[in-house]
Amino acid sequence: MTPAAVLTVSNVSKRFGGLLALSETDLVVNRGEIVALIGPNGAGKTTLFNCITSIYKPTSGDIVLVTPKGEPHSVPRCKPHEVTALGMARTFQNIRLFSSMTVLENVMIARHCRTRAGVLGALFRPPWVREEERNIEEKSYSLLEYMGLAPLYEEKACNLSYGQQRRLEIARALATEPFLLLLDEPAAGMNPQETEALKAMVLNIRKSFGLSILLIEHDMSMVMSISNRVYVVEYGMNIASGTPEEVSRNPQVIRAYLGEEDDA
Repeated sequence: MTPAAVLTVSNVSKRFGGLLALSETDLVVNRGEIVALIGPNGAGKTTLFNCITSIYKPTSGDIVLVTPKGEPHSVPRCKPHEVTALGMARTFQNIRLFSSMTVLENVMIARHCRTRAGVLGALFRPPWVREEERNIEEKSYSLLEYMGLAPLYEEKACNLSYGQQRRLEIARALATEPFLLLLDEPAAGMNPQETEALKAMVLNIRKSFGLSILLIEHDMSMVMSISNRVYVVEYGMNIASGTPEEVSRNPQVIRAYLGEEDDA
């Protein structure tokens, strides 16, 4: 049985003036997969993430997101908030939390794309709006419980440790009810123990929420241990793809990214 693709990147190029950041890049994420995107610094990985989430519009090519109902949507034709509403969420390499807001408020605000109350509802607050607000708070708190952050729900986000902020950012992404989650270097800045905990968390999230996951990551032990497939980019171009075992044995990947010892 052919796996069902939830994300298809086809021949995507992105040019910034005279700089070609991406060149005819291809990528597919199938339902339920964890797919890793690796490559040297400056290879174009985050640029591709920004195209996939419609922050950037590709110069050429197309990106198609297929909802669980089987409805295809061309991402470049959508605005970033529309992509989120369709069911794609992401975290960032540099954590982007509302630092002066509480932990619970950071998650609650992400629920906005799943609410019905508009300006008038917020102004007059009829019973159905108040019920919706209670549901938002309850669902947000349950996500904090799942991520082990519930005891800190009243704490300001800026007071959390680095690892806790990472978990909060993932909780906020999950609050949008995605079917596809993009993680941009989630293990960056973590020690080995924290990285091991993160690996287990990513696998649990995939199972508990029925997600497909696409991640950028430099920690090769994490990539090789949790990914179903790996794409490798260099200078904005695909140079390899396959299972972790296939990619780790690819001579071009070894030279470009994993490192190769010179002959003595």
